[in-house]
Amino acid sequence: MKKLLFAITLSLFFSCNDGDIEVQVIDFEQGTIDSCDSTISTDTSILFKINDTEAIILELASGLLKNEITAEGTTIQSNIPTSKLTYRTFSDKVTKTYFCGDIPPAEPAVLEELEAKSGTVVITTTTDTDSINFNHNIQLEDIVFITENDTQISDLNLNSFGIITTKKE
Repeated sequence: MKKLLFAITLSLFFSCNDGDIEVQVIDFEQGTIDSCDSTISTDTSILFKINDTEAIILELASGLLKNEITAEGTTIQSNIPTSKLTYRTFSDKVTKTYFCGDIPPAEPAVLEELEAKSGTVVITTTTDTDSINFNHNIQLEDIVFITENDTQISDLNLNSFGIITTKKE
């Protein structure tokens, strides 16, 4: 009996998780969109949101942002991977300077990086009452991340990426 108990305990010990990070939930509904550009314009292509030790990076396809109001019931769309969406986890808290420096710093280290394999970036553009600013509401639909183990992320809370504002040029 002691040998059986020892064997079971030993097998449980060796079957435990090896400590690899396994993303279960990606949630960036809260927080603000940021960019390395001092002023976001229609030329801005890299947008990101930071959540402590996580970041979601959206690289928009060229020419996707336009200072034009989308007609009611229509949107501007870009499929992934034409526009690129990347999720990263870091070894420590990450800030805007990590993304905006000429050479990315060595710390915090990237622990995991997942690129979306499919989905759609949907943009609806409106204007303010003075028609000076254009408000671009960025939505993410049907986003699918696949881990290196070929498993799909089970819980995505990414639908509303957020709203950015550009000025009339």
